[in-house]
Amino acid sequence: MSNNRNISGLTDEEAQEFHTYYMQGLIGFAMAAVIAHILVWAWRPWFH
Repeated sequence: MSNNRNISGLTDEEAQEFHTYYMQGLIGFAMAAVIAHILVWAWRPWFH
């Protein structure tokens, strides 16, 4: 395993692992927001 550290203090492998989990969380949050907006639209549409 590489001991080279970047400006973040993470190795390349650690940074890639962090990126994977970060993107999964971001996509999950975005999907939850889209579903919430669809449900609110179904309840009370704000544009007719």
